[in-house]
Amino acid sequence: MPESSDKFKNLSRREPTNRRPRQSQDKRVGKKKVKVPHQQRPTKKEVALTRLNNMMPPPSSTGVGRSKPGLMMPAAVKPIGYMNGTTSAYNPNTVKFKTVRVQKQAMPKMGRRVSRKTRLKPMARTMLYALRLLIVGVGIGAIMGTILSVFDPATRMPSNSAVQSHNVGTNRPQSIPNAAAGLYLSQEIIPLKDTVQNLATANSNLKLGVFFVDLDTGSYVDVNSATSFPAASTIKVPILIAFFQDVDAGKIRLDEMLTMEKDMISGGSGNLQFQKVGSQYTALEIATRMSTISDNTATNMLIARLGGMEALNQRFQSWGLSATAIRNPLPDLAGTNTTSPRELGNLMAMVNQGNLVSLRSRDLILDIMRRTERNHLLPSGLGTGARIHHKTGDIATMLGDVGLIDIPTGKRYIAAVMVQRPNNDPEAEKLISAISRAAYQQFSQSIAPNPVINLPAQNNMGNPIIPNSTQAPFTTPQNFPSR
Repeated sequence: MPESSDKFKNLSRREPTNRRPRQSQDKRVGKKKVKVPHQQRPTKKEVALTRLNNMMPPPSSTGVGRSKPGLMMPAAVKPIGYMNGTTSAYNPNTVKFKTVRVQKQAMPKMGRRVSRKTRLKPMARTMLYALRLLIVGVGIGAIMGTILSVFDPATRMPSNSAVQSHNVGTNRPQSIPNAAAGLYLSQEIIPLKDTVQNLATANSNLKLGVFFVDLDTGSYVDVNSATSFPAASTIKVPILIAFFQDVDAGKIRLDEMLTMEKDMISGGSGNLQFQKVGSQYTALEIATRMSTISDNTATNMLIARLGGMEALNQRFQSWGLSATAIRNPLPDLAGTNTTSPRELGNLMAMVNQGNLVSLRSRDLILDIMRRTERNHLLPSGLGTGARIHHKTGDIATMLGDVGLIDIPTGKRYIAAVMVQRPNNDPEAEKLISAISRAAYQQFSQSIAPNPVINLPAQNNMGNPIIPNSTQAPFTTPQNFPSR
């Protein structure tokens, strides 16, 4: 082995200080350093292998083999030297270990988190549990109530046929299948229904549809009310409501000027047909003429301003109307435009309750309908002091009238009667008048539970007041001159 490696061994075999005092310098036996020629010096690889061999313990007497190949100790790790210059094998039975106690550093005490439950007193904790149980019970009850209401057949809306068949002679409340109307029925008035059916039987050549509703009690009469009839001029009722809907929405102004064009002019009722093409009128005047004198030209002008027939039909459907539709401009003598007594009655109920229009527009609509000039149908059967807001329809094959009626007892009821007839049969007019008289007598027998209507009355300006308990008096618009 080269001398440099022996030097490395001597340096690594120093005597531990706690074993034996050092010998004096003169007693040391040192080996003389011999210079090795440059060409005989070991290479770096040999030095590394020498260091590795020196650090490995010699084989024990038991014949333990060498260390695993490839295992290398760091060069800075040096074996412990002994006095005699040799390195003994590691024997766990002869090596003494000294136990050293290490004092454990005290960790900083964290603030102990006290739960809300430990802070609460027993009484408060009991009240908290009781409150939680109450909340859980209410939630479960609400869920179960919702589930039961879904499967409860009493909450389901009956069909038109079911209302007609099951409501006769019963006192169970039923609702009209029209969510927008908000009109509910309580019981059918059997005496009045019998009278209406007897009158219809006496005029077997006439097809009758009747719908009466007492707005105070919900009592009603229904005879073929869901049947679709030619609308004639009664189609102007939903058009009038749609007009005031757009007024409320700011889409049209009452003083907006509308121009009469050539394709809007039509014959039949009304006098705008005799005016020059290009004449202009305010929107309120057009709506008033359409209803009061049933002007067909004014109706066509308003249909165009409201977006056309298809746009109006879509709006009617959004109101819950299925039988009401405009298919041709007025006068529609062929009867292609349709509606039903029930849907007309629902419209009047919606106007009365302010469901489709504002209260201000509701008063304008009722005032316009109060000034209808033709009073030979429903108004002819009313007694003294009664007041009606209505609209008639009259073509060769159909005669009808729908209105909201106030009587001196303070009661308000809805009436809608439509009669399909042979060509201009005059018996249809007599039948409607007779039915209106029978209804007025029936409703006059009872007094409204909370009479709120005063008829007739005038304000300080001498103008009539719309009979309405929730609105201030409204000044009647003056008639507009033609231009």
